[in-house]
Amino acid sequence: MASITDPFKYDVFLNFRGEDTRHGFTSYLKKALDDKGVRTFMDDKELQKGEEITPSLLKAIEDSMMAIVVLSENYASSSFCLQELSKILDTMKDKVARSVFPIFYKVDPSDVRKLKRSFGEAMEKHKANSNLDKWKVSLYQVAALSGFHYKGYISIFLLFLFHLSTEIVT
Repeated sequence: MASITDPFKYDVFLNFRGEDTRHGFTSYLKKALDDKGVRTFMDDKELQKGEEITPSLLKAIEDSMMAIVVLSENYASSSFCLQELSKILDTMKDKVARSVFPIFYKVDPSDVRKLKRSFGEAMEKHKANSNLDKWKVSLYQVAALSGFHYKGYISIFLLFLFHLSTEIVT
């Protein structure tokens, strides 16, 4: 639990597409952060299509110092992920003592920014959603941030993870 001098309950909020990375990349990331003493929030519930983002999840975003957004092939097909991303950016982007760090998990950052390939296809499927324009802006904004482009090289990822966890702890 956060102390009086620490306004955040969590150091890191993990935002990710469960079907793409929950049982591999993201769970390894969480374990590595936990092992370094980083207070990490990872939603462990599989959400069904059409479910709304819960108030407790919104609160966890607000109670986190930073967010790590794991952008994967099917990320944008989830309206839930996009709702979370918009909340993360509204809460953290350009705020003092808050940060958003994208990880491009086997996707090209320019595909996210320009809504190409699976990201463009997903936006086409969401075209009837009233939040579509906000989600497009959110994807563009997160893709414009400095982050990590993971292409499948585990040794490079481990070096990155060590550096990231050291930065969060200090």
